[in-house]
Amino acid sequence: MFIEERILTLFKQNWQHTLTYWSVFFSFGLCIAFLGPTILDLKCQTQSTLQEITWVFFSQQFCLLIGSSIGGVFKKTLFSALAALFLSSLIISVVFAIIPFCYNVLLLAVAMAVSGLAMGIIDTIANIQLVSIYQKDSAVFLQALHFFIGFGALVSPLIADPFLSEHCMGSNSTENITEFMHHLRNSLAGSPMNNISQYHIPAKPDEEDDTSVAYAFWIMAFINLPVPIAVFLLMYKEKLIPCCPNSTPRLLDKDELAMETQGAEGQETAEVEAGGHGDLFSCCQNDNLRGLPPSFFLIHILGGMVLFMTDGIVGAYAGFVYTYAVSSPMSLPHKTAGYLASIFWAAITAGRLVSIPLAYRFKPVRLLMINLAGVIVTVLLLLILYTSNVFLFVGTCLLGLFLSSIFPCMLAYTEDILDYQGCATTVLVTSAGMGEMVLQVLVGSIIQTAGSYSFLLCGMIIGCIGFGLFIALLLCQRVHRNYLTGTSKKSPMEEEPAPEKTEEKQ
Repeated sequence: MFIEERILTLFKQNWQHTLTYWSVFFSFGLCIAFLGPTILDLKCQTQSTLQEITWVFFSQQFCLLIGSSIGGVFKKTLFSALAALFLSSLIISVVFAIIPFCYNVLLLAVAMAVSGLAMGIIDTIANIQLVSIYQKDSAVFLQALHFFIGFGALVSPLIADPFLSEHCMGSNSTENITEFMHHLRNSLAGSPMNNISQYHIPAKPDEEDDTSVAYAFWIMAFINLPVPIAVFLLMYKEKLIPCCPNSTPRLLDKDELAMETQGAEGQETAEVEAGGHGDLFSCCQNDNLRGLPPSFFLIHILGGMVLFMTDGIVGAYAGFVYTYAVSSPMSLPHKTAGYLASIFWAAITAGRLVSIPLAYRFKPVRLLMINLAGVIVTVLLLLILYTSNVFLFVGTCLLGLFLSSIFPCMLAYTEDILDYQGCATTVLVTSAGMGEMVLQVLVGSIIQTAGSYSFLLCGMIIGCIGFGLFIALLLCQRVHRNYLTGTSKKSPMEEEPAPEKTEEKQ
């Protein structure tokens, strides 16, 4: 068979949990991609300047980072994990529903900050729960999990596109609209301009334009509603709803079942949870960390730095490929260049889908090596063929394919090294979000001062640094393995009496 019977058995035992975690990642993708195509309408709706509307992006990304950092604290019991997922996915629907009523940029920024916090919690918990369930077989399921981000990110712009207003300025002058579009595109892409932050939208658009985009947000809110319902049904099945009889004794049943399917003891799971591996701060404060070797900490740091670089490339490329395309020497038409970001996200989605069977056939470390090398080669070819319009589209597609599976592969690989303690997931998710936020700002600043060609040069440098950090991670993994062999421990976090418990249970 294409998939081992053992993995199919694991999936059958945990299918409802798995599908639920996949569905909440669809909410994540749905929420992360709608700002781009609707930014003009939101700018008109809030009657704000460009400088003010950019805080909406920052508020979402910053709170996403906070949510990723603290999200792991909810995984201590199955009830707290599912309750957090239920509230987070429900909040996303509520935010979609109230965005059309945010006529002030501050209210819009607050709404997006709340959605970013919910997205960060979803990101951490769903990854941790899948790793806890499938452990050494988690690579395949993590690839599928991250496919749903791309799927949601593709659906969101498609829903919004028919409702976008082309005359939201409330003016009959096509020249004014064209001029404003030109200024806004360049500003979002990072090009230098004069006095664009003082460009104001006239009073209030026509009623038809004012309300049409609201339907897009309400449709997305409605489409997202089955996700919290699915989480609620899972809680009901596990008897975790407070009104259900005998709900309290079932709080940790699922955690124990997940460990038993891997041949481990449910009691060991409780010990790991008691160790404090939940959020980023508890990982740093745990008393059990005192006796660990430096290699244990270096694996977390190096793995996080690799994702800091690669997710930074994703954010920077999606944000500034338009600038590079419309600038000299490419000088593509604005409409043609606008397709590049869509192609990039489509390639990431397709790459994650293709990586599902690849993750079953190949070890994560091998896929990581191929993908990181592919990123460097692709950016190098883009640098060499910088005048080729055709290869810009081809290279964009290839880059999306190579970047698509780096995060889930790194997550599976690092947790495998550390024997699935859970702390690495929180560190990696936080590092990836930080890289996407920081490097996007850094690359944008460099493009403004050094020109559009520096865009690809930055990508090349970041890719090489990421590859070097990955080589260092491989060396650190070997040192850590020698330490475990020398101390005769399966994991530095594991207690020595664990084998005796197994014998007693047998």
